[in-house]
Amino acid sequence: MNLVSMLTLPYWIAAAGILGLLVGSFLNVVILRLPVRLQYGWEREAKAILAEASGDAARPVEADHGAPPGIVREPSHCPKCKHPLTATDNVPVISWLVLHGRCRYCKAPISIQYPFVEALTALLSAVVIAHFGPTLGGAAALVFTWFLVAASGIDFRTQLLPDQLTQPLLWLGLLFSLAPLWATPAQAIVGATLGYLSLWSVYWGFRLLTGKEGMGYGDFKLLAALGAWMGAYALLPIVLISSIVGALVGSLYLSISRKGHGVPIPFGPYLATAGWIWLLAGHALTNWYLGYFLHA
Repeated sequence: MNLVSMLTLPYWIAAAGILGLLVGSFLNVVILRLPVRLQYGWEREAKAILAEASGDAARPVEADHGAPPGIVREPSHCPKCKHPLTATDNVPVISWLVLHGRCRYCKAPISIQYPFVEALTALLSAVVIAHFGPTLGGAAALVFTWFLVAASGIDFRTQLLPDQLTQPLLWLGLLFSLAPLWATPAQAIVGATLGYLSLWSVYWGFRLLTGKEGMGYGDFKLLAALGAWMGAYALLPIVLISSIVGALVGSLYLSISRKGHGVPIPFGPYLATAGWIWLLAGHALTNWYLGYFLHA
């Protein structure tokens, strides 16, 4: 990083934080609306297949009167009273605080998810630029971070990791390997392949032994995407870190919620957390680990 970039870095960090607030507001829309849109599309496809199987394929398709709101074009509104929200109602974090977490029009409570995702995205975006600076790597890491926040939020709420997020993330990882930023094209291809096959093998091994599904196919695809970004060498540390974080957070969640151990817990947010940590601190953690044992 040159001297000019170092002197302007605080401004870039601040700009990344503000951009993260705005992007976080949009990610809330993705987290809430994308699963509903997918469910609606699957139901329509199922009805069309059943109509074709029953010989009613010539019947006109039902109009989309009950279609859920789109992700981009439909304006924001209160999910309770459906009142459109003004610009002052949509200021990230600040509007939630000013309104005391309640809708201005019907006084229904507003989920804390909104300010949490906005603040988290802002914080992570600022950390990314503080680490990588205003570079191509910093821009790529921002996109990487935003995809992970959206995927984690959806998985946490619905235990679904949509292909609409994991697949573009994988292809972006392969594309950025041409630079290369964190992995060469060969390393990215091998990482994506091994990332998918490793969890796929665990899934089928667990299913054959217990007759149950221990994870979903979305987890395979997310680890494949992480392998495409960082290469095969990052996969084992990512799985180890995600397992440790998942065990700690899962145990804490079960103890607080007092739910049984049979309650399914999404694994995607832990994979995403481990992948983000390794993207920023993988080399530092590796050097610490090797140095600790070499001098032990």
